[in-house]
Amino acid sequence: MAYVPIPKDLNRVKTKIAFNLTKRQLIGFSIAAIVGFPTYLFARKLLPNDVAIIFMIIITLPIFFITLFEKDGIRFERYFKYIYQNRFYQPKIRVKKEVYIERKKKTRNEARKK
Repeated sequence: MAYVPIPKDLNRVKTKIAFNLTKRQLIGFSIAAIVGFPTYLFARKLLPNDVAIIFMIIITLPIFFITLFEKDGIRFERYFKYIYQNRFYQPKIRVKKEVYIERKKKTRNEARKK
């Protein structure tokens, strides 16, 4: 009798559409082809063939990275958003909520006095 393993968490199972690729991968690879192929054809006129291929690879690598990156079930866009918020948006030193509220009240009162 054939044995087929069934994962416990079915949320991690990704639906394959064509060529055993997911919809996200198909879109990403299509975008890479749309960007990379004209880049190669244009660069081939100006540069030697091997340099044009390397240039095309360098141009398409970020697209492949964004398409294939997944860490702990989080895709690149959300992961980049978390990194951005941590580095630039959130304060470096955490302040207790009560202290923050008191500081806010003081600044309001000072602004009213002026």
